[in-house]
Amino acid sequence: MNESLPPIYFYIPKSQWPVGDLPQSPEEYWQWMSFWGSRYGRGKYDWTLQTYLYLKADGLPCQLIDFMPDEGIVVSHRDFLSDNLQPLPNLLIVCIKVDREPHPYAQLQLVQNDRDPLFSRSPNLWHCHPLKFWLQPGLIPRDPSRGEIFEKAAFFGVAGTLAPQLQAPCWAEKLGALGLGWEVVACDRWHDYSKVDVIVAVRSFEAAQTFDSKPASKLINAWHTGIPAVLGRESAYRSERQSALDYIEVASPEEAIAAVEMLRGDRNLRRAMIENGRIRAQETGNPQITWQWRNFLTNVAVPAYYRWCTASIWQQQIFLTRRYLILKANRLQSRMNQFVSEK
Repeated sequence: MNESLPPIYFYIPKSQWPVGDLPQSPEEYWQWMSFWGSRYGRGKYDWTLQTYLYLKADGLPCQLIDFMPDEGIVVSHRDFLSDNLQPLPNLLIVCIKVDREPHPYAQLQLVQNDRDPLFSRSPNLWHCHPLKFWLQPGLIPRDPSRGEIFEKAAFFGVAGTLAPQLQAPCWAEKLGALGLGWEVVACDRWHDYSKVDVIVAVRSFEAAQTFDSKPASKLINAWHTGIPAVLGRESAYRSERQSALDYIEVASPEEAIAAVEMLRGDRNLRRAMIENGRIRAQETGNPQITWQWRNFLTNVAVPAYYRWCTASIWQQQIFLTRRYLILKANRLQSRMNQFVSEK
């Protein structure tokens, strides 16, 4: 370990330790994930194993471990951290909360959307920080030999998270009437955009549903693969938006069909959106995300670690007690809300 830094660990418990020959570099990660991901789930390993690989390749001293150490900085996904885990006097826990509930005792929490309520409403209470998610590993851009062809629309994501109106047969029928095929891409091909001409990704058409804990990954992946995007009214997309060429926002199935039809009939618009995407891709790639991680660890986590280590036992106990009371209050409020909704 670098003497200027405390030990930095990425923690995956032994019970969920990755199987097979572990990737040794970020470039090898997708091959491992595409084989094992459907068995073990993707997100928690994307955020831990993949992040560890990128930072290690960038020269940051860090280790991947399967046990909870007595000291140092431990970074882990919320799914890997039990509710009753409490930091020791010389241990800082960084919880990758993403779209889960915060860990009650982790000193630092990471979110993937700066509109996440934990960050936007109470960043100081939870010591919360936003970090962008990695690009889809192993990305294959749209095949340039397709030229002006515009005949394939697709959704990259879990089928059940697509708006019900876009899961109905009539959606595919309407696209078919425009001369486009429709595909909900299977998870083992989420990296392959080679035969796709437009993505459509809407989780809900309800105005109140802005999905503030979700990232802008579908948009950013579209920029990096040279494909225009038709998207819902999610806060992460809006945070990234700098111009009308970034993506087309839709608020109803009718607007979604109209957007696809507009793209089909306007080659200049498609070209402009693809070129704009190339420009936006230069500022939203994995090198920038790697820098964000290094900046967070060295300028936020390390100082927080030394503050924790130098705090008195009494001060540490006050912190843990306060978090325990917050946890109890939140659970009580949740039960009350559920009781009211069932009345």
